[in-house]
This record gives sequence, C-alpha cells and structure tokens, in this order.
Amino acid sequence: MTGKTSPDTDGAASPVADFERSLDALEQLVEKMEQGQMSLEESLAAYERGVGLYRRCQKALEQAELRVRLLSDPDHPEDAETFADGGTRDDG
Repeated sequence: MTGKTSPDTDGAASPVADFERSLDALEQLVEKMEQGQMSLEESLAAYERGVGLYRRCQKALEQAELRVRLLSDPDHPEDAETFADGGTRDDG
C-alpha cells in the first residue's frame, strides 16, 4: 500500500478496507517504534495507538469470519441475504 490513509476516519468503509488501512497503519507504527528513536512519552502514545489499531483489525477479522460462517450455512440462507443487503448480525 502506497498511499497514507487515516484508519481513524469514520465512514462507510467495508470491514476489509478498514482492516487493510488499520493493518497498514499498525505496520508503519511498529516500524517507527523499532527504530528506537522515540522518547518514552512518544513510545507510550504509539503503543496506545497500536493497541487501538490491533483491536480494529481483530474486530474486522471477527466480522469477516462471521460473514463467511453465515454465508456457508445452508440451514440459514436468510442470514446470507442480511449481509448481501449490507446488514450485520451479531450472535453475541
């Protein structure tokens, strides 16, 4: 990925696009931290941001996994239609 985008912007981005942006930002953040030239305060702020990005990635992966499971379930075709219409379902 060559362009810089902010994973903090709210919009109608798909979970896949959100995952890719968040993962890209997380990789850049880790690379910057590994250079070892940040102050303690900067490192703590970067770590906090990294945790947030990690959680966004996890959430997007969980949504994708749920979607695949529902689309693959022949006993509940109505669930697949929910996703096709842009809705979500949370089985908790």
